[in-house]
Amino acid sequence: MYTPAPGQVPQPETPVLQAVPQPLDKPKAPAKSKNGDVGSFIQQCIALSSCLKELETQSHLIHLNYEGANFLGVHGFLKDQYESHLEQFDTLAEFIRSMDYLMPMCACGLKDACPQFQAVTSYKGNDMLATYYKNLEQTATLCKKLEPAAQKVGAIDIANYMADLVGQMFKAAWFIKATLRNG
Repeated sequence: MYTPAPGQVPQPETPVLQAVPQPLDKPKAPAKSKNGDVGSFIQQCIALSSCLKELETQSHLIHLNYEGANFLGVHGFLKDQYESHLEQFDTLAEFIRSMDYLMPMCACGLKDACPQFQAVTSYKGNDMLATYYKNLEQTATLCKKLEPAAQKVGAIDIANYMADLVGQMFKAAWFIKATLRNG
């Protein structure tokens, strides 16, 4: 808007019209391959990566909120856990990208891929740890189911990584159960 001269009536500026954004097409389902259903396999990998990211967040928040006589040990253990979960998530996401598939672009899209994940509902130390170890075991079971699918589609590197993840998850769950039994 300009400043009018004395006695001149101000003229409003004409508004600049912007184009109305049109909704984008819904993404197409992943393509199938001749060796197996690669698209379905990738969707399962994304669901697993979502669970790993949720485990990272959950272990980090328990690490911050845990209180108890065994605080120092649990605090240190959970710090190692959330750092491991972040590395696991990153490794699996890189495997997915190496197969020319994209990861979700935000936390909301990622969280939607893992609806069965249990949330911590109590600030009691044993309750927090019990929920976390159940999620660890559930994620390990998902890895066990994904390993044969990886073999079927010829993703041997991912199949080997699934075996490593199973071991890491069940070992961590065992440590937590041992802590809860004596707590």
